[in-house]
Amino acid sequence: MSRPPLPPFDLEAAVQKARLAEDAWNSRDPERVSLAYTEDSRWRNRAEFIAGREEIVSFLTRKWRRELDYRLIKEVWAYQGARIAVRFVYEWRDDSGQWFRSHGNENWQFDEAGLMSERHASINDVPIVESERKFHWPLGRRPDDHPGLSELGL
Repeated sequence: MSRPPLPPFDLEAAVQKARLAEDAWNSRDPERVSLAYTEDSRWRNRAEFIAGREEIVSFLTRKWRRELDYRLIKEVWAYQGARIAVRFVYEWRDDSGQWFRSHGNENWQFDEAGLMSERHASINDVPIVESERKFHWPLGRRPDDHPGLSELGL
């Protein structure tokens, strides 16, 4: 299975890869998201270590049960060869109605077929009030005309 664009990445391909990842994560479909990763993909997400698609699906299922009304934006920070670094922000609320804005960085390593073999994520959550939210599109893919992180001052 191949997941273009393929490494080595130029700026255009890195931006496309980040947007494809953003779109998949905004679907909140763990099975769909898992298909972008190698069968034995290794993750560090905050303090949790995950290995393989089955664990990815379990992790994302738990995540999106807890992080309600999830909306994400990713932006390429750097790229070289088969690696891409992105920064991201997502907004979500818990089941009590408390809103959060989560800021983070990810380092990605891809195999020759364009599947992600490693994902290292560092994330910080900031409680916000609902009036501070910046991501207001309907659940799902971010509209093409919605500002990105830099345009939003994040």
